[in-house]
Amino acid sequence: MEYQLKRYNTSRIKRRDFLKVIGLGAIGVSINPWRDLLKLGDFPDAERLGRVCVGMVEIKLKPDYDSQTVGVLYEDAVQPWLREIIGHWPWRNNQRWVETPDGYIWAPYLQPVKNLPNIPLKTLPRVNDGEGMWVEVTVPYVDAVLKNPPARSRWLRYRLEHGLPPRMYYSQILWVDENKKDDQGNIWYRINERYGNPGDIFWVRGEACRPITKEEVEPIHPNVENKRVVIDVNYGVQTLSCSEDDKEVYFCRISSGVGDGSTPITPYGTNGFPIWRKLFSVHMAGGTNADGWDLPGIGWTSLFVGEGVAIHSTFWHNNFGEPMSHGCVNTKPDDAKWVFRWVQPPVPYDSGDITISGSGSTRIIVKQW
Repeated sequence: MEYQLKRYNTSRIKRRDFLKVIGLGAIGVSINPWRDLLKLGDFPDAERLGRVCVGMVEIKLKPDYDSQTVGVLYEDAVQPWLREIIGHWPWRNNQRWVETPDGYIWAPYLQPVKNLPNIPLKTLPRVNDGEGMWVEVTVPYVDAVLKNPPARSRWLRYRLEHGLPPRMYYSQILWVDENKKDDQGNIWYRINERYGNPGDIFWVRGEACRPITKEEVEPIHPNVENKRVVIDVNYGVQTLSCSEDDKEVYFCRISSGVGDGSTPITPYGTNGFPIWRKLFSVHMAGGTNADGWDLPGIGWTSLFVGEGVAIHSTFWHNNFGEPMSHGCVNTKPDDAKWVFRWVQPPVPYDSGDITISGSGSTRIIVKQW
């Protein structure tokens, strides 16, 4: 994994007003003066969009690193994604560029997103231990209110210290355990991560989140026993392949760990690492303050080495095909979800979590050279 928050304030909320919102967050979501500050973003009207996922990007006249810069955009700016083409960026694997109405942006700097607001549920579904549901964020981003200050997560403290609003991003998978209606009839969801949560709880507008159905997470080819995942972490390759009886059934680009050995290589003569835990979503954190990472809502996580090396969904970069992580295998959200459903064993919907002891899980082979 790799993630770094940048020092750019792209929020439309003034710092002093935002800090007031955070202070009121513990009281509830019916406070009138701040309701309008937390509406869904005013995103471009286009079927495909791109969210800037680094501190700053240059817009180029042509899809070429050496081309004239015609503008700049800052983190979380959202642009229409007209098409993706091959251009030129020296010394990089990725030569993909995105054409926007204003020019060209190097594709790894843009998270592919859509703006698909939902009709919020007035009543949450029943699950084994009460009420709740798994949801996916389906808008480029949604601002959140911290319900229980002070902030506990490293990422959240950073944002608040720099006057940035807490945000949930497109494709994040989250657990909702409560909903409320404010005095204007807007429905809010309470986000309370089930796994790895250091204790932060948020309110977000319900329109930003789509309930995940049991049908869409049903296992793929559950009766096939001879499944295998092969991950190639060579710098110029960076791929993942799923095979059934030595026949490839799925292939995608990935981003492995930066630096030799950061993603563990399967020992010679063994049949791979067994998946030992699978989670719909988990809050991941690790490392030191200077070199660490801290991210909520990481979806479709399949752990296969130690406490934190996993195949998982990635929303903070679009640089698949080049090493980017601290050791995990980053994939596009759709790829992570497919692999999660395909590898054995299946995961119960209500808990969204299973730990495997002994045999019975799919093996992961990580190779280099």
